[in-house]
Amino acid sequence: MVDLSRRRFAATLAALPLLATAPSSLQARSTGPLSRLPVTARYQIGRFEVTVISDGYIDFPFELFTGVTPDQARQATAAVHAAGRNGVRGSFSTYLINDGQRLILVDSGPAGTVSKTSGYLPATLKALGVEAGDIDAVILTHAHVDHIGGMVSGNRNNYPNAEVYIDRRDIRTFTDPAIEARAPDITKSSFAATQQLVGLYPRLQQIDGDREIARGISVFDLSGHTPGQIGVKIEDGGESLNLVSDMLFHPAAHPALPGFGIVFEMDKAAADASRARFFPKAAEEKSLLAATHMPFPGVGRIVKDGETLRWLAADWSYVG
Repeated sequence: MVDLSRRRFAATLAALPLLATAPSSLQARSTGPLSRLPVTARYQIGRFEVTVISDGYIDFPFELFTGVTPDQARQATAAVHAAGRNGVRGSFSTYLINDGQRLILVDSGPAGTVSKTSGYLPATLKALGVEAGDIDAVILTHAHVDHIGGMVSGNRNNYPNAEVYIDRRDIRTFTDPAIEARAPDITKSSFAATQQLVGLYPRLQQIDGDREIARGISVFDLSGHTPGQIGVKIEDGGESLNLVSDMLFHPAAHPALPGFGIVFEMDKAAADASRARFFPKAAEEKSLLAATHMPFPGVGRIVKDGETLRWLAADWSYVG
């Protein structure tokens, strides 16, 4: 027994230096934060491969919301544990549609124009094996800078081979000097970005009303947030996905509080009315929706919950 105990003791002593050096050895392997990974989610809608791409996020101050007081905005988001110290976090989602023949981008993100925690779209596209010149078309849901900011950089167009589609009403609004003069300062960057867009994209197509852009991809009216906000419907094989832009903002607010808005809305009454019409219809049709600022990837449905409506996030998995 004595010999066995001595052996165990000796073995323990021999192991001690190794244990003592293990922590420093592990620490030496990390030299700081790991590289940022592309943030994506993918959905298969019939023949369409739809990749949701995060261009980053922003924390919207509570004071920017309309239809509620800042305290009410804080309370509504705190109820779902979404209230930050200074505001509520909103995503910037963009969408890459691949039908096997064409690559169509919906919105281009803010590209760092309104948030330092944005501007990731170009690197993510490259990680997916897509160069800017590979994009065949860009559909812009509306002319706010957080949706069109990535179209231009350094006084050049970023998607030189793309047909670009945007509603004529937004182009007319955001290139009108009289409207710009009356607009709040916080919205002035959208006017500047729109004017660059018009100047640098000779193949820009100003569209009117509901129309098909390509087989299985169509646009529909969602005006109110801006005069020409549009949604994009992707449909094939009995499946569909509706990209509804800023129709929904955050699950704490929408769809339960259709009067909940934000200062960027150019016609709050029209925006409220549009939501009041859209929410019940989407619930009735059980439509699959994707909204730009909803928590990433922002895909889900509006569902009936007794006498009220609520947001139900959709399951998803990466489709390789």
